[in-house]
Amino acid sequence: MKAQLSLLSIALVASLCSAAAHAKDALQFNNVFGFKTAKTTQLSENGEILSFSATPYRGDATGQVYTLNNNKLLAEIERGTQPTINKAANWVAFTQVPTLLEKETTKKQDNLKNNLVLVNTITGEQQVFENVKDYQLADDGNWLAYRLDKKTAKDADSDDVDDAKSADKASEIKPDKKDKAFDLVVVNLKDKTTDTINSVFSYAINASGSELLISQSYPDGNDNQVALITLNNSLATSVLIDEPGVVANKIAWHPTKNIAAFTLGNYVNDDMRRRDHQLKLWQNEQLTDIVSPEKDWTIGKTAKLRWSEDGERLYFENHPKLAAKITEKKYTDQASLFDYDTIRAQKGLNVWHNNDAEIKPREEQQWNENNKNRHYQAVYHLNGKQVAQLSTVDMPSVALNTNRTALLGSSDLPYLERVMYGGFFADYYAIDVKTGKRSAIINDYPFRPSLSPSGQFAAYFENSQVQLKDLGNNKVSTLTKAIQATFADDQHDYPSTQPGYGVAGWLADSSQVLVYSKYDIWAFDVNTLKATRLTQGKENNTQYRVIKLDKEQVGFKQDEILLLSATNLQQKQTEVAKLNLVDNSVSKVLSGKKRFDVVKKAKHADKYLFTEQTYQQFPDFYQSDFSFNKPQRVTNLNPQVNDFAWGQQPELISYKGFDGEDLQGVLIKPAGYKKGDKVPVVVYFYRYMSQRMFDFPAMELNHRPNFPMFTSNGYAIFLPDIRFEIGHPGKSSTQTMINATQKLIDLGIADPDKMGLQGHSWAGYQSAFMITQTDMFKAVVSGAPVSNMTSAYSGIRLKSGLARQFQYETGQSRIGKTLFEAPELYIENSPVFFADKVNTPILIMFGDKDDAVPWHEGVQYYLALRRAGKDATFLQYEGEPHHLKKFPNQVDFSIRMMQYFDHYLKGKPAAKWMTEGEAFVEE
Repeated sequence: MKAQLSLLSIALVASLCSAAAHAKDALQFNNVFGFKTAKTTQLSENGEILSFSATPYRGDATGQVYTLNNNKLLAEIERGTQPTINKAANWVAFTQVPTLLEKETTKKQDNLKNNLVLVNTITGEQQVFENVKDYQLADDGNWLAYRLDKKTAKDADSDDVDDAKSADKASEIKPDKKDKAFDLVVVNLKDKTTDTINSVFSYAINASGSELLISQSYPDGNDNQVALITLNNSLATSVLIDEPGVVANKIAWHPTKNIAAFTLGNYVNDDMRRRDHQLKLWQNEQLTDIVSPEKDWTIGKTAKLRWSEDGERLYFENHPKLAAKITEKKYTDQASLFDYDTIRAQKGLNVWHNNDAEIKPREEQQWNENNKNRHYQAVYHLNGKQVAQLSTVDMPSVALNTNRTALLGSSDLPYLERVMYGGFFADYYAIDVKTGKRSAIINDYPFRPSLSPSGQFAAYFENSQVQLKDLGNNKVSTLTKAIQATFADDQHDYPSTQPGYGVAGWLADSSQVLVYSKYDIWAFDVNTLKATRLTQGKENNTQYRVIKLDKEQVGFKQDEILLLSATNLQQKQTEVAKLNLVDNSVSKVLSGKKRFDVVKKAKHADKYLFTEQTYQQFPDFYQSDFSFNKPQRVTNLNPQVNDFAWGQQPELISYKGFDGEDLQGVLIKPAGYKKGDKVPVVVYFYRYMSQRMFDFPAMELNHRPNFPMFTSNGYAIFLPDIRFEIGHPGKSSTQTMINATQKLIDLGIADPDKMGLQGHSWAGYQSAFMITQTDMFKAVVSGAPVSNMTSAYSGIRLKSGLARQFQYETGQSRIGKTLFEAPELYIENSPVFFADKVNTPILIMFGDKDDAVPWHEGVQYYLALRRAGKDATFLQYEGEPHHLKKFPNQVDFSIRMMQYFDHYLKGKPAAKWMTEGEAFVEE
């Protein structure tokens, strides 16, 4: 009897639990608004404080501060964004932005001002400073300096001058239009006293918190000066430079000493780009000039300054002096109205010439992004008082790491034309930071080589093997030829050079280079070329990769223990392991059917932050020491996940690609799914998707389906891997998709009459093409698709200014030949030529400012389908680029996409816009 009661009780509990599970709400669009993500996450250098901005998809952010000694939430800051923790970790500063309502209802956004909120990490006390333009906290936390975001007294006075005085303003030394000075408030955080310094343009507190360097700039320029302020009760001021129009644009204090570098210009020359700036060094109460090593070179206004971490080197930027500005001819009198030269000077014209290295849109884009204020990298060695030029006009790019003594330089100048059809290539060099001397590594190369810390060796992938070059004697040795491992990326299916899996790094003494194969990490001795496999990933189908938390680290120590990500390529979980370089032992420290990511390490403490996630578990923060034996959960940002019928844990589905290759896809069954149910399925894809098996879905509304929105409302979501055949991307991806989705039908999961397809960009093209080949899908939503490869081939990507030819000849579209070499392939792969074969309803979406795909590609397909009498609807979102950016449009498209699938896959009544359209109305 007791046993029967016990079984009855268990059944009752199970029934109640089941009822509770089914009682969970289906996710609605407005539910998505409240899901938060952690933005601008900061971990204090001592590992005791964590801060970030908890930002909902729609709404006001909340700044959060946690104490990691007890994992407690110390403080919440309304509308707190962009946190900063000072080095002593006694303060966290947040920029408090206006409310979302204020942003949405205020016409002049300049009228909205930010506040600064300081949080005391001991007490949790908050101090609010209103109308703050920018700020700096002293490293020791004793001082705060911030600029008030309102007009200075002198600015206000200048607005009130009468007409007689305004006539004299032509002779004044005026600041550049965008240069604004504000009153600077200096706060003693120990006793909360304040002082105000008027009309400050730039400022910086030194590392010890004892001095403040400022540049004051006034509307008439006469009282401009650069001054040093001693941070004590009296704020004693020493004027370093006092000249009309003088201004310090950039200020950089030495990381440990009372040495300041700053760039000094003068508004006397009103041509900002041609104004000479000097680089000044304030040291031992003296000013000295740092002169560019190149003749007729100068420093520009926007040049950056950076110290190396040890303070031994000051990195600065310079450029050749520009030729004098040409005076433009303008209409000045009656005769000038009829002068040819003056008339033609008013023209608007770009001349496209065959001898141009770049086509005009690319040339314009590069001019605005890089060349308009082009700078080159130089370095000043503090101890030797020597300057070296690191990048030059003929080698303009340097990968700057201020801790390295050898840098990787590159030049793509010889290959600018080839970019339009062949992809990106460059010549690569090793740069000696001490002298600026460069040594050639490899020319005409499509990938980035890896340079050893000493600069003597470089590793790169060529001829399907990893090569090692000794830059001392230019000898090249093949490292991987005799090794039975895959070093070439075997998922590369483009008509271009096959890349390798990359380089993990070097030992700090440059004696070994660590290289990735498909599964493992290999160490190669640069002298003996001996290879040592450091991991055993191939045996268990696990791919090991080094986790690099310090991007400025220069090489691994010989006895270092490295953190590794360990991704099972079959089961898809990503775990965390350790690799001991002393004995090459590997041990897993975070494991399970999840995705683990180590995201931060405290600079001066044994403290690590990591996340773990699944489809149903949000990646909250956990903390641990390096043992990872007792990790502790810190945050719980989205507990509301448990309130919704989220959908079942994803599972992997295996199928064959077009050529018989084994592939996988991720299937997420709807909430409440029971074995034997045949459900509507929405397929979302691009290329490889199965690696998302353990990813928590992005809780936003945009150009793709929100997965839980669908799985919570009765749909299954399927994310298949797609493979392509060069020359035939359309047909090969179609056959792969048919194989993948047929597997769902064969398994009895997918209702064959309720299958939808959604893709954007490259997947938008694929989905638009697939329905010309198969009637398997009952509705398709295609975002930003290319429909006519013959017209798109010679189009332009507006964002980059590049001709689209490279995409077809060597890139994503995978044709592999020019249009005139193989016009039949361009036609074969273009859905617009087969619009009459389409029997599937299609919803096409484009932004009419698409900067990647010409939006008329969508118009072409729509018009062809319309002419053929097909069921096609076109959504043109005004002013939108390749991906929807405006919140109303994101929400609108998401709702329409759901309505579209609900009608065609679930049989719900069609929305009015689907049956009647929407008439154009001009407000």
